[in-house]
Amino acid sequence: MHPQGHRVQRYTPELLQPWVDSARRLGLKDIAFTDHDRYHAGIDFHEIDRLRERNPDLQIRAGIELDNDPVHSPAGRKWIEKNWDKLDFVLGSVHFLERADQMFDSVPDGAAQLEGRNIDAMYSEYFRRLRELIATGLVDCLAHLDLIKIHGHRPTADIRTLVNKTLEFIRARNLAIELSTAGWRKPVNELYPSDSIIELAMERGIPFTTASDAHSHVQLGENFVNLAHKMAELGVRQVCIFKKHKRAEVPLQL
Repeated sequence: MHPQGHRVQRYTPELLQPWVDSARRLGLKDIAFTDHDRYHAGIDFHEIDRLRERNPDLQIRAGIELDNDPVHSPAGRKWIEKNWDKLDFVLGSVHFLERADQMFDSVPDGAAQLEGRNIDAMYSEYFRRLRELIATGLVDCLAHLDLIKIHGHRPTADIRTLVNKTLEFIRARNLAIELSTAGWRKPVNELYPSDSIIELAMERGIPFTTASDAHSHVQLGENFVNLAHKMAELGVRQVCIFKKHKRAEVPLQL
């Protein structure tokens, strides 16, 4: 969940309470605020604590999403290191390829970064940058693992050959992978990650979290019914929750 959206907004009751209200209406019991690290100035841990006090029926996790923004993420990393003990959960993601001034996943403009390019090479470069982020040791879970497909570009190579090294990286560092419904509202119209990557992760015993990657409280839990069906179909029977970076796995009844 990204309460600030894509700009710095100070955490206040007016900003955060609608997210909790939406979660309650949906029957969600455990939520995590994971604003992008470039907006860390808006995060107020005291306000999160007060929100918890006002809403004792929900588990509210304090998190952040660290990406590879060449301009802002160095400061974001320092902020995470400084506030590590206050955070429950750090997502890791890659949003930048060759251009430092534009996320490749911006819709529709970011699609131009892949037009006319060797898509297999772009996939390889994306996953290389993801491994580079993992190597920082600052993430608990990977967000939208195959975001590179957002505009509908598909590799000609077997996805297994492109993603295996990254999955081994994830398994070796005992991280989790997010199942994100956001892909269903993007041009690719597909869950992040794809079924084949989920199956490869399951073979390695890599655990999962769930997310709608909501940038507005009205997007919270979007397509979770479809997600539940997909998880049942693939045999995913438990998900992860995090508290102070300690992971617990919760069985599901789907």
